[in-house]
Formats: sequence, structure tokens, C-alpha cells
Amino acid sequence: MKKIATLTRINEEKLMAIIRVETIERAEEIVDGCLEGGVSCLEISYTNQNAGTIIEQLKDRYQEKVVIGAGTVLDSETARHAILKGAEFIIAPNFSHAVAKLCNRYQIPYMPGCTSMTEIVEALEAGADMVKAFPTSSFVGPKVVATIKTPMPYVPVLSSGGVTTENVAEWLHSGVDCMGVGTLLSKGSKTEIAENARLLRKKVTESLN
Repeated sequence: MKKIATLTRINEEKLMAIIRVETIERAEEIVDGCLEGGVSCLEISYTNQNAGTIIEQLKDRYQEKVVIGAGTVLDSETARHAILKGAEFIIAPNFSHAVAKLCNRYQIPYMPGCTSMTEIVEALEAGADMVKAFPTSSFVGPKVVATIKTPMPYVPVLSSGGVTTENVAEWLHSGVDCMGVGTLLSKGSKTEIAENARLLRKKVTESLN
């Protein structure tokens, strides 16, 4: 049931902060800003070696106020490490059968990056829960979601990059299930992050009503 609850929360929130951070102090500042603005889904990237420690500490402090996953998980070894540290979902820029198998074993949502339709089908057959449109989200924009969902309308899509405060409605109307947001929700002061989060949340609410 934990897996279902995590996926439901991600789908309902529609926004996910993509965070690359070196210290727990900065991580907490970012999370506080995100929460103040109404964003509680967070991806902590494993481009930083202490990502597992940060996930563990954030989850210990914020508990159910946040749902925290690991990003840039390239292999099953990293995936297992992240899960042991408390990661509630696994995101990657690539698709890996080994990671899919491990995540299914422990019932942790897996969201691999896919570029081609063949890769998307292969990922779904291996049990991926969502497909990350990467790196196409940044290059193509919202149209990539509609392109994927025209032949395969049942594919849950997570965008990664390309979201601004001006095009949220376009992304949602294209059919995106959740939008991964980096710079707006991870750079600047706590106040700036909170303001960006608040504006993004407002745009989501307006678009869905």
C-alpha cells in the first residue's frame, strides 16, 4: 500500500522539486521553502555522494510532511542504497532492467528516463511506474507529453526540465502526470523558493479547476 500511496501523492501534487545539494543545512532551507509554497514531493539527486545521508536526515525531520525519492540512480547498487536510506521512489535518466527488478522486489516506484517509444514500452514491460521524459522535456517542451500519449494514452509521464511559471497550464493540458522542477525550486533563498513554489502551485490549481 505504501507504493500506491506514494504514486497517488505524486500524481495529485503534480509538482516535484529536483534538488542537487551538498549540505543538510541547505537541503532543509530548500525543503522549508518548498513546503511553505505548497510543494512536498522532492527528488534528491545522487550526483552528490552524500545524497543517501541527506534523504535519511530529511525524512527523519519532516516525516510524512514530505515524500522523498532518489534521483540520478543509474544502477541497482545505488537504488538499494537509496531505499535503505529511506527513498520512497527511484528516478533515473536511463532505463535499467536491474533497477526495475530491484524496485519491484521492494515495491518502490521506479521512474526511468526514456527517449524513444521502444524504450518506453520496454520500461513499462519491466514494471516501471512512470516514464520520465528525459532529456526531451527540456528540448521539446510540453509537446513531448502529447506526442507520447497520442499512441499510448495510458503511460504515466513525469517531465524533467522545461517547466516555467508561464507554461504550467500547457504542460498539464498536454497530459503530464507530474512536473519535475529544478532551478525554480532549488536555487535562491528560502523566501525566493517559497514564492516560486507558491506561484507554481497556484498555476496548477487554476489549470485543474
